[in-house]
Amino acid sequence: MSTFCSACGSSLTAEDRFCRVCGRVVSAFPGAPAAESSAISSGPAQTSGKAIASLICGLLFFVPLAFVAAIVFGHLGLSEIRRSAGRLKGEGMAIAGLVLGYMWVVGIPIFLILAAIAIPNFLRARVAANEASAMASVRTLVTAEVTYADRHRDTGYTCSLPDLRRDGLINPMLASGQRSGYAFELLNCQPGAGDGPSTKFQVVAYPIRPNTTGTRAFCSDESGVVKVNSGGSTQECRENGVVLQ
Repeated sequence: MSTFCSACGSSLTAEDRFCRVCGRVVSAFPGAPAAESSAISSGPAQTSGKAIASLICGLLFFVPLAFVAAIVFGHLGLSEIRRSAGRLKGEGMAIAGLVLGYMWVVGIPIFLILAAIAIPNFLRARVAANEASAMASVRTLVTAEVTYADRHRDTGYTCSLPDLRRDGLINPMLASGQRSGYAFELLNCQPGAGDGPSTKFQVVAYPIRPNTTGTRAFCSDESGVVKVNSGGSTQECRENGVVLQ
């Protein structure tokens, strides 16, 4: 014996309890026990797994393409729930997952635009901070050299950063030769007449990663005048550098 679904008109058999096409609960066939039909239609509804998956994926915004899964599972979950004729619940979860998914679809371009504006500004600020630190460090090294030569009149100036550190004239980071994205060197210590104490020295500072940690080179010598080269060349700085005011 067969009949038809009252919702979609699909053919049903006596064994069907739900429509195979639309999922609607099948009314009792003639002669079927009324209690059995009532028990079938009054069972507790279960939460749709696709709705749960949609909500979870929507919350996992930090996972690549999770928002795509949230949208897909959200639509599948809503469709499944609406075809279940009350056997499934979780419509709110599916809608929440869809909202989160579409929110990230809209939000990602905005985030990328803001990042494109903010990152270059951040890098320029970082470069400026590194260069200011390098200038200050060059002046610190010049002062340390003068003090060192005054304490060690038999040797004069030194071309060793660790020597200045041992005398407590510079901190360990500067003594390592690198600080705030810049490298520092002491060069050309020249002895005086008759192998006397060194009367000259040069200090140079240049970016460790040009155009990333800094763009300019800085230099100075026993005169205490600090010069700069905008191209980042220490040789050009020593020979033709612009004097900083």
